[in-house]
Amino acid sequence: MNKFYAAAIAAAATIACVGGAQAQTGTLAQVKSRGILHCGSGTGLAGFGIPDAQGNWTGLDVDLCRAVAAAVFNDPLKVKFIPLSAKDRFTSLQSGEVDLLSRTTTWTLSRDTSLGLNFAGVNYYDGQGFLVRKKLGVDSALKLAGGSICTQQGTTTELNLADYFRSNKMKYEVVAFASNTETVKAYEAGRCDAFTTDASGLYAERLNLTTPADHIVLPEIISKEPLGPVVRHGDDNWLDIVKWTHFAMLNAEELGITKANVDEMLKSDNPEIKRFVGTEGKFGEPMGLTNDWAYRIIKHVGNYGEVFEKNVGQGSLLKIARGQNALWTKGGLQYAPPIR
Repeated sequence: MNKFYAAAIAAAATIACVGGAQAQTGTLAQVKSRGILHCGSGTGLAGFGIPDAQGNWTGLDVDLCRAVAAAVFNDPLKVKFIPLSAKDRFTSLQSGEVDLLSRTTTWTLSRDTSLGLNFAGVNYYDGQGFLVRKKLGVDSALKLAGGSICTQQGTTTELNLADYFRSNKMKYEVVAFASNTETVKAYEAGRCDAFTTDASGLYAERLNLTTPADHIVLPEIISKEPLGPVVRHGDDNWLDIVKWTHFAMLNAEELGITKANVDEMLKSDNPEIKRFVGTEGKFGEPMGLTNDWAYRIIKHVGNYGEVFEKNVGQGSLLKIARGQNALWTKGGLQYAPPIR
């Protein structure tokens, strides 16, 4: 456990009464009363969460927050995005500054059991990799022995890095920085031989380098990094809302329900689709939502496949293959329980 985990656990203890009181009054009720969802986001990562010059946020994690707002308010714009560093993200959620954390956060045992938090699903299956300059002449992470590696403090990458080099009996020098921005700048300035983080982040950050084509992502994936949204312990209803928002987007893709055809689906005789769009059954009421909650999500934001392709897939600058993030029906890991 690194010093940031320890600090987060200490903070959890000191503010437990605050978080507990919020859970008892109900996060959904607070969000509705406030009239806007407070979403903890990253400080800027292309494809996942980044603002433009006008302050408009886009990204895979951003769209999950917009989907929750669509389910609650029927308006995906009723979200205030609060940029959080890796160091501050958990304490900001614990304290109630944000209602939901959606910013490339890895689900681990210690985070799930020691911080007073719940992970609501995996919206992106990732793994840690390495970015190097082509001129280094390295085509495998196993050839980085004796090298210097830039990484960010307060993330799972430090431990994964240590585990990988120790298990392969290789020596290395770690060059760590407090923020991702500092880490990337140090790598580009030549202060280290390689930059390591989640592979998705490597592809995103490579786009921001002066000459992206001069850098390559090595083939090794050295860890499991299931990334997903996080909420506070103690409010099962809010956990259900965030969890089923993600599941709704997956189920919609599997059922062939898209942003373009969701209105036509209101006329469908298919019982699964009728339950999904709310024309049959009362599946929103137990969560404190309208029965067309899932319809609202797809109408305003789209299904998981649409959101993936737009932000990080072939329709984006990153052009990341679906891979493990394909639906289970297409060889991937994305799978949602049914609405029934």
